[in-house]
Amino acid sequence: MKSILENRPELAKQIHDVAEVAGYLWQKGWAERNGGNITVNISNIIDDGIINMPAISEKIPLGKPMQNLKGGYFFCKGTNRRMRDLARFPMENGSVIRITNDGAHYEIIADHPVKPTSELASHLSIHNYLIGKGSTYKAILHTHPIDLVAMTHNPVFLEKDKLTHLLWSMIPETRAFCPHGVGIIPYQMPSSFELADATIQALNQYDVVMWEKHGVVSVSENIMEAFDMVDTLSKSAQIYLTAKSMGFVPTGTTVEQMNELKEAFNLPG
Repeated sequence: MKSILENRPELAKQIHDVAEVAGYLWQKGWAERNGGNITVNISNIIDDGIINMPAISEKIPLGKPMQNLKGGYFFCKGTNRRMRDLARFPMENGSVIRITNDGAHYEIIADHPVKPTSELASHLSIHNYLIGKGSTYKAILHTHPIDLVAMTHNPVFLEKDKLTHLLWSMIPETRAFCPHGVGIIPYQMPSSFELADATIQALNQYDVVMWEKHGVVSVSENIMEAFDMVDTLSKSAQIYLTAKSMGFVPTGTTVEQMNELKEAFNLPG
């Protein structure tokens, strides 16, 4: 069977990047069993050959219409598929889906009829929101960083922007590379539209959102950038937790030092 990636170098590069990130997630211990999800909006690199591809699945309802997704194309990690397998065989553990012209259904077109992630409702709702606001963001990453999830078990860190300012203060790179900080979503049922709606509301202010006691969602222009933000935040969490394990509370950079960094690099927030 001919792969959709053949003779499509730009699409192949994007899928390669997804596979590379999937490997990082597994190596870091952020993707136990089938944990975590990745979706990428590939609509901007679709050609006539892909448009004319027949579906290899039935039309599957999205749960609600998403008008901004009409006729769109997405690569999605498969449900019950492991990140370590996605890293090795991305087109056997993920699939390309097409949103129907009514914006209410999707169908799988390549390479195999691998049903998308169980968090598809959240992912596509976020993509629908991003397109609607004219965002250039096309990649969504959901993963389970041990250190960051652990911190959401402390009610103190669930207060608005408490975790943001703590993580910013651990290392200057965090303030520079995650300038919008971290939004916090109180626990919601996984895979629900309620969780999707809460995430969308938080994305009005943040690029990275913590789902309490669950994981992280990051959005960016590409999957590498989405991963890098989470990786940077995780490093800050590790610095904080390492200092605590050594028996002291880290001082962190001061407000004045963070403001100096903000002004020097013209950062938001």
